[in-house]
Amino acid sequence: MIVVISDDATDLQIERFISDMNAREITAKAIHGDNKRVFGLVGDTSSLDAENMMRNEAVEKVMKVTAPYKLAGRSFHGDDSVVELTKGGPKIGGGAFAVAAGPCSVETEEQILSIAMDVKRSGAALLRGGAFKPRSSPYSFQGLGLDGLELLKIARQKTGLGIVTEIMSSEYLDVFEKDVDVIQVGARNMQNFTLLRELGRLGKPVLLKRGPSSTIDELLMAADYILMAGKSSVILCERGIRTFETATRNTLDISAVPVLKKRSHLPVMVDPSHGTGYWDLVYPMSLAAAAAGADGLIIEVHDRPARALCDGQQSITPALFDNMMGKIKKVRDAIS
Repeated sequence: MIVVISDDATDLQIERFISDMNAREITAKAIHGDNKRVFGLVGDTSSLDAENMMRNEAVEKVMKVTAPYKLAGRSFHGDDSVVELTKGGPKIGGGAFAVAAGPCSVETEEQILSIAMDVKRSGAALLRGGAFKPRSSPYSFQGLGLDGLELLKIARQKTGLGIVTEIMSSEYLDVFEKDVDVIQVGARNMQNFTLLRELGRLGKPVLLKRGPSSTIDELLMAADYILMAGKSSVILCERGIRTFETATRNTLDISAVPVLKKRSHLPVMVDPSHGTGYWDLVYPMSLAAAAAGADGLIIEVHDRPARALCDGQQSITPALFDNMMGKIKKVRDAIS
């Protein structure tokens, strides 16, 4: 529900209204309005009667929110959210465009440093790299773990790029809180609600990837789990969904970008690498995502894709990435 406060309501009356909601285990979240004081009610509001609430001395109007998500939706937050990716550094959302680039998996110090330097020269805002790798096969390369995270930190120190990497479970929450700039929740964990709640308490930007069989509403409800704690910000990521089509690894849902931008205030990134599974499709789908209004991209870049330990078939070279970044700028200039 959304509650509009009466113009002549006193501070004491408003405090009593908020206390009454808290007693019902409902949080009254302030919404920034131009002329009115407005609150969004977060929690189980099924027992609240709109007509009865209108009898409250502080209340002028009550409106029901029919969407199953609240905090991620535009009803509670009309303006686009802007997320600071690193303290005092690049931003995403509200017109700010950001690209994260790097290898699917961290392999060696030489590899991650070389790629980090290349993607920074081309204009990347973040270095992406998997330290912990969730793989469908238990026999595939699982990542270097904490050693991989240490290599990412070295690359950050030497290049100044913030790092985004995937968390697998709550086991390393304290490490990610201390060492990672943007915490990625992979598609397999999109509905790991316990993990999402814990991430919401860290106060870090969270890159939330859409599950392979998840609807847009389910993605936005998952974002609410993170936002409910009121500390962490969320960046949504479309990374392809599972359909009957076999020509690509997944079906990259470009239409999800404008749909999400219409329904939510949160920044939207697109992952064309996992979304297509083929390096030669990453370039055109990146341009398509930019044209559709995405706020950013996350791209797999490897200096020697044929020798990559993970997903080399969908990784582009630093040279192709550099060329693509120039074209993306032209696309964004054309639609602005």
